[in-house]
Amino acid sequence: MRLALYQPDIPQNTGTILRLAACLSTPVDIIGPAGFDMSDRNLRRAGLDYLDHVDLTRHLSWERFHEAHIRAGLRRLVLLSSKAAVRLPDFTFSECDTLILGRESAGVPEDVRAACDAAVVIPMRPPLRSLNVAVAAALVLGEALRQTSGFPPA
Repeated sequence: MRLALYQPDIPQNTGTILRLAACLSTPVDIIGPAGFDMSDRNLRRAGLDYLDHVDLTRHLSWERFHEAHIRAGLRRLVLLSSKAAVRLPDFTFSECDTLILGRESAGVPEDVRAACDAAVVIPMRPPLRSLNVAVAAALVLGEALRQTSGFPPA
């Protein structure tokens, strides 16, 4: 299981997701360009000393990430999207999935959406539309790890 952050905008959210990934032994890809300097103090503040424990790969662009993904040939791309038709409780995860989170401000463009193998939505009550990206990452990653028995040993 992996997380991929597409052009993240908010360093605090990215730091929180990196901390989550460190605690759950989940590698992370950051697909640039990010909307902030990756050495930003807010990123370090949110991630605390956990950032040193993250298996982090940075990609300069979506194209570079996608090329690396194809070369590896190992992972299904699963987009988290408020526009998806498949509800999270109805989706079956694989231990080799890469969960893609879009930009806080704009999600992902159509070419990224089209490159994904699946898309899932977190069901919520109307008229509410979305969760904070770090909260969404935790919820979906937790379900994916539960399904695949992927939580680290206690």
